[in-house]
Amino acid sequence: MHTTVTPFTLHRWQEGKRPERLSGWRGVSPEFGEITLVCPLPRTLPEVVVSELRGGLLPPVSFESRGVHAENLSLPTLNRCTLRVGDRMVYMTRNRLGATLHQRALTMRHAGDCYRLSALDKRGYVLTRTADEEDPGVTVTVRESGRGKGRRLSVQAAGRAEGGDLALALIFAGVDRSALTRFGAVKAGVRRATELWAEANS
Repeated sequence: MHTTVTPFTLHRWQEGKRPERLSGWRGVSPEFGEITLVCPLPRTLPEVVVSELRGGLLPPVSFESRGVHAENLSLPTLNRCTLRVGDRMVYMTRNRLGATLHQRALTMRHAGDCYRLSALDKRGYVLTRTADEEDPGVTVTVRESGRGKGRRLSVQAAGRAEGGDLALALIFAGVDRSALTRFGAVKAGVRRATELWAEANS
C-alpha cells in the first residue's frame, strides 16, 4: 500500500531497570499507527547488539551487529551488520573511502527496490527509494532535535510511501550512523583498527 505520509514525531522513551531496561523512540503515524523502536534490545549474548522496530502497519525490522567489537557498543554500527525486514535479509553496500556524504551513502536492495541512506549531518539523515518505470520513488527525512528527555525525531516523507519504506528509514534512528559522515568515518577508522587489534589478540 503506497500512501501519502503525514509528518509525525517520535519521542524518546525509557522503562524498566538494568539489565532489562528498554529505551528508544515511540510515536504514532496517522497512516501506519503506533511505532516503537527499541535501541538496543536487552543483550542475550555479549557479542551481539540489536535494535528492533515494530508496530502498527509496519513490517518488523531488526538491525544487528555481531562480533568482538560489539561488546562495548551502545548501538549497532554499520560494521559486520545484518538488516532484516520481516524474514527477508536486506543487501547493503557502502563506499568506506568516499569523500562526500553522497559517496559515503549506504545503498540497499529490498523486495526488488533500491534504496540509498545518506547523512545530512550527525543528527539527520535521508532514505531514498529510487524511482523506476512504475513508481516515482520516495524520500523519507528523519531529524533528531532536543536534549535529554525532550529529544524527538521528526519524520517527513516526500512521495507515496509504503510500510517497508518507513520501517527501513526509522530503524536507522537506532543505529550508529557516524560512518556515513566524514568526521565520523575518521573516528570509525580508528575504532575499526582497535577492533581488529582486539580480535587478533583475543
